[in-house]
This record gives sequence, C-alpha cells and structure tokens, in this order.
Amino acid sequence: MAKRILVVDDDISVLEVIEAALSYEHFDVKTLGRTYNIMKTIEEYKPDIILLDYLLDDINGGEYCHQIKSHPASKHLPVIIISAYPQVFESLGNYGCDSFIAKPFDLSILVQTINTCLDKKQIDYA
Repeated sequence: MAKRILVVDDDISVLEVIEAALSYEHFDVKTLGRTYNIMKTIEEYKPDIILLDYLLDDINGGEYCHQIKSHPASKHLPVIIISAYPQVFESLGNYGCDSFIAKPFDLSILVQTINTCLDKKQIDYA
C-alpha cells in the first residue's frame, strides 16, 4: 500500500511539482493550499508523513508542526518543514519537526528525506 503524504503549501506551483514528483515515486499525495484545522485534516486523510511550508497565509508551518507533535493521536507522524527562508526557521527553533528542507530543493533530496523519515518511523515503532 502506498504511503500517504500530506503537503501544505500556499504556492500552487510548488504543490503541483511536489505532487507530480511524489506520485511518480508511488506515494499517495494530498495537497492543500491551506487548512484551517490541521488535526481534522490529519484525522480524515491519515497521512504517514506531513510536509509543511514554513510561511503560510494563515498560520506558520512551525505552529502546525507544534500542534501535530503535541497531539497524542499525531505526535508519532514525521513532519518535514520546507521553506525558502531557512534563516528565519533557524532563528525560531525547529518546532519538533523531523527534518527541514530549504527551497529551492532537488526533488531527489526531497524523496530521500521523506524515505529516511518514514524508515526511521518504522524502526521507532517496530
């Protein structure tokens, strides 16, 4: 069964590229330009891993990551934050994310990072 990836980014072109690349790699991908209730989205979609843009229109990806990592039902989910502003991220802490990728990024690095996080999750919960 394909691993499910939830991607939240307010840039539609980034979402399209990520969705195409990850679908090609046989992942089941759900993309969102925004979500007002990340926990409800997680409950409904049941992702195996989450990719969050750091700078979003409504709330930053770091805050979403904190919500995910603080909730008992989702704290085990790997979260990767992606951003074109790594210096902002570095100055604010990591919010408990499992990895960080700076934009622009190589798609092979994205896939490798996802697989590494998923492999670590399987080891941690085996």
